[in-house]
Amino acid sequence: MATKSENGRGIGGGDRTAKAIVADQSSQAVNSTANLLHLMRQSSSSQALAQLPQVISSLDAHIESGLNSGVHLNTVTQLLENMESTQLRALRQSNISPVDNQSPEPI
Repeated sequence: MATKSENGRGIGGGDRTAKAIVADQSSQAVNSTANLLHLMRQSSSSQALAQLPQVISSLDAHIESGLNSGVHLNTVTQLLENMESTQLRALRQSNISPVDNQSPEPI
């Protein structure tokens, strides 16, 4: 079952875009990597190695989540393109007026 954060509904109740969700997850992955580098600089090698499996698991989860959101982003993009195409077609058809078959008036 999807949680509120997984289905894109925030605390305010509004829908978040798939693009925003992917951006957040990418940002979290970057922050996790930065935290790992910071940890490695301040810790001994053995301390960093001891925490590495947990950090790798966390990064893997963020990347997996981002990839899954990417599929949704492609779906949303395709739906929007289809909607736009349909609207443009309807607009073009509404702008085409029937040609009057009246002959011009004599001068």
